[in-house]
Amino acid sequence: MSKAKTDSPAASLPGRVRDSIFRNPLAPQSDRERKLLVLDSLILHLHPSTLPEKTLRFTLTWGLGGMAALLMMILLVTGVMLMFTYTPSPTQAYNDILNLQTNVWFGQLVRNLHHWSGNAMLVVAFLHMLRVFFTGGFRQLRQFNWILGILLLLLTVGANFTGYLLPWDQLAYWAVTVGTGLVEYIPLVGNWIQTVILGGPEVGAATLLNFYGLHIALIPIALLAIMSFHFWRVRKDGGVVIPRAPGEAVETKVARVTTIPHLVQRELVVAMVMMAVVLIFSMVVNAPLEALANPDLSPNPAKAPWYFMGIQELLLHFHPLVASMIIPGLALGALVIMPYLDADMDSVGIWFRSNKGRRMGLVAAGIGLVATPLLVVADEIVLDWAGWLPSLPTLLSNGFIPLAIVLLLLIGFYDGMKKRFAATNCETIQATFILLLTAFIVLTAIGIWFRGPGMALMWPWEVAAAGVGH
Repeated sequence: MSKAKTDSPAASLPGRVRDSIFRNPLAPQSDRERKLLVLDSLILHLHPSTLPEKTLRFTLTWGLGGMAALLMMILLVTGVMLMFTYTPSPTQAYNDILNLQTNVWFGQLVRNLHHWSGNAMLVVAFLHMLRVFFTGGFRQLRQFNWILGILLLLLTVGANFTGYLLPWDQLAYWAVTVGTGLVEYIPLVGNWIQTVILGGPEVGAATLLNFYGLHIALIPIALLAIMSFHFWRVRKDGGVVIPRAPGEAVETKVARVTTIPHLVQRELVVAMVMMAVVLIFSMVVNAPLEALANPDLSPNPAKAPWYFMGIQELLLHFHPLVASMIIPGLALGALVIMPYLDADMDSVGIWFRSNKGRRMGLVAAGIGLVATPLLVVADEIVLDWAGWLPSLPTLLSNGFIPLAIVLLLLIGFYDGMKKRFAATNCETIQATFILLLTAFIVLTAIGIWFRGPGMALMWPWEVAAAGVGH
């Protein structure tokens, strides 16, 4: 018996190595052996052994969750490589980046991969959140996992923001100065929090060291821990929602397929395509690097990182406390409680809830695309709340009063859409969400491409001619 084992292929060194990983032969001879292989595989620590066949449709998930996980791995690998050539000191950081780009083999490529993967992860995580919302994948048992997803998105923003300062160039220094300046408007504790973040009264050596520690240690550890829990909850909550067409009944019995090879093959293809896209883009487009940071020479205008430009644009139209704290706080609170309010369970798995929901979404997006720039221009030319109400504090005249008007308009939009389309609560909530999402995207685009020196409204080619960086 022992001799038979010794002579078998599994007893060879490659076979023993293989079996130590997979615990079963790679080519099972029966259905029972195949099932044992699937159940004992390492992959099944991340995925169930079987899953509904319909959930494999690429148009359901677009592979966004897997893309985010892959980008996280790219960031970890390239981040560790960059650590070997970087010193978190204002006197050395910028020179280290220059040395990395000119004297280290493939140093520029590694930096490009890290920079663009960070930006891509932010976009992918945001799109993943939208996909979950528009397919109703945040309800039933999945409410808490939706909240975990929001937390992951915020941590991704934090990772990008803390890494933004590390090159210590003009773009990074002043973008972080503007970004951290938003914190001081938190009532009572704003100045204290800002001082803790900066390590002093302004961006300096302590700030760089704080951001470096957050960027390489605390935030990645939190991301990995919560991401692992997030994936585990996806599995325990029943997986992703099963897609349905509008009007299609919920199936009581669904066809299931094994994770290996059906899901794993698709994940591999998405990963290879994603890596190819990121690599090619990183080979063609260099990560930005301007002149050495100069605290005495502020660019005109000083802009926050692109993902904060929507909030910076709001600062031009509302009191700073309202723009930087109250509006984002209300938006974040609405996202957290939305799964517990949007209780129409009949639309789970249907893109945009229903055909009516799709039409309402298009109407809401159109209104947002037209109304937002019109309101921005009106505020620049016509509206002057502080001048019209000089006896009131600016927090009221340019803060709570305009905010109250906007909220009344939103209530009117909600009521009007619900009556006009005879819609359900979840269809109307979705339309309101799309309106606000469109408005924020438009505000971000205006801040990036339409704000020139002095944050004046300009056409994009005029902004480019003025040499304004983003």
